[in-house]
Amino acid sequence: MTTIHLLSGWRRGCLGRIIILLALVLAVGSVARAQTSVALTELRGERAQDGLYLSAQLKFDLSGAVEEALGKGIPVYFIAEADVVRERWYWSDAQVASARRYMRVSYQPLTRRWRFSSSSEPLSNAGLGVNFGQYYDSLAETLAVVQRISQWKVADASELDADARYLLRFRFHLDASQLPRTIQLGNLGQSDWTLSIERRIDLPPETGK
Repeated sequence: MTTIHLLSGWRRGCLGRIIILLALVLAVGSVARAQTSVALTELRGERAQDGLYLSAQLKFDLSGAVEEALGKGIPVYFIAEADVVRERWYWSDAQVASARRYMRVSYQPLTRRWRFSSSSEPLSNAGLGVNFGQYYDSLAETLAVVQRISQWKVADASELDADARYLLRFRFHLDASQLPRTIQLGNLGQSDWTLSIERRIDLPPETGK
């Protein structure tokens, strides 16, 4: 009888540990899903006489850690990337054009205003390479500009053939490598600074040519 009771207790203990482990796995899965807060509600490529233009609409929420850093005057950087690839049945696909858009969101504590900066070249704290900058009254207004990409030229007409089929690859992410080292090496969870999405669409040949 003692042996039977011991085995029953051991089985109950194992079952309890399995239940706890499953609960932890489900909890981690739920957190991971909650952290994936970026969506791409629109992605469009349009050919024009002078080249190819990309338009996109993103939707995401910043984590509490990112908003806290912004409120302390620490700028946050985003990068949008577009690659135009020509499909070739006889060989590997060929990349014919590539474009990058670097964006920075920062808060000015003295004026209590938000600044959005954008450039085709990497941005630095000194502001080198900035070709567009605008101030806003709220973070929501500023993020709306980040999330909306309209008529972005990603390829010149000379790089495209009218009768060729292309693949447009788009990627958007928060660039944590631009953060101060104290934050990069701190105790903040890496997931707090993970915000990324990637999509691709087919671009058929132009019709009527």
